[in-house]
Amino acid sequence: MPAQQKKIIFCIAGVLSFACALGTAAAIGTQRWVKGTILCKTGALLVNATGQELEKFIGEIQYGLLHGERVRQCGLGGRPFQFSFFPDLLKVIPASIHVSVILFCTVLIIFALVGAGFFMFNAFGSPYETLHGPVGLYLWSFIACSCGCLIMILFSSEVKIHHLSEKIANFKEGSFTFKTHSEQFANSFWIILVCSLVHFLNALLIRFAGFQFPFSKSKDSGTITGAVDLMY
Repeated sequence: MPAQQKKIIFCIAGVLSFACALGTAAAIGTQRWVKGTILCKTGALLVNATGQELEKFIGEIQYGLLHGERVRQCGLGGRPFQFSFFPDLLKVIPASIHVSVILFCTVLIIFALVGAGFFMFNAFGSPYETLHGPVGLYLWSFIACSCGCLIMILFSSEVKIHHLSEKIANFKEGSFTFKTHSEQFANSFWIILVCSLVHFLNALLIRFAGFQFPFSKSKDSGTITGAVDLMY
């Protein structure tokens, strides 16, 4: 492939990596990871609510990695409540998983920026043969893509397996019990998925630019090496 086309491909990959870093950083600060509705089970059972009457006992909840908001309804109208995970909810949530998600988000941002820098360096500079060259580009893309997958797996398990929404909904609730009525992943969660796919796409762009995968060896190089060995 001509050098000019390789520069264009590396520039595109660098811009995509930088955009992923910005998107992940923005996602960490938002509360749009999960949104759903919560049912005031205690209030509904007291009045034996059914059908449309249940709407008076269904509130809303949305949260991210750092903070969120819930609106509780127990037949007397909505009452909003702001909360933060640190330090309020550390005793009721799986703290190790939650901290791991934030940690992997940070690693994703760092390696996305590193990858963007090396993509630009390979486009406009003179790449080295090791970490600055194709091997490094594959490495940064693989680490960033792996971090994105781990973020989605860990956060999904925290929400679905550990019932994070119900734990948040019942935080500091003495006499009322809340149950998750519906929940779905919101925009910030899907940004991580898009970032993972982008880093996988970057690896394909490196291959499209004409670079072999770092762990693969061509037959020609092996033949030449064998011939050189015979000469000595």
